[in-house]
Amino acid sequence: MKKHLFLAPAGLVLIGAGLSMAIDAGFVRAAGGSWLLYGTLALVVLNSGISIFGRAVVEQIRQERKS
Repeated sequence: MKKHLFLAPAGLVLIGAGLSMAIDAGFVRAAGGSWLLYGTLALVVLNSGISIFGRAVVEQIRQERKS
């Protein structure tokens, strides 16, 4: 099964979403708004994306070694 074909794009989407959220949280902070919870959620999404993408790399390497 080629898990990496699903995991890699999902990880990239989460990385992009997390970065966008983190930048937006910075704008909210600069405007004097409540940003702490939003910024924390942004970091959780970003780190989840990095983790999932890393898992995709591992799965692809395992798949290549089996072949």
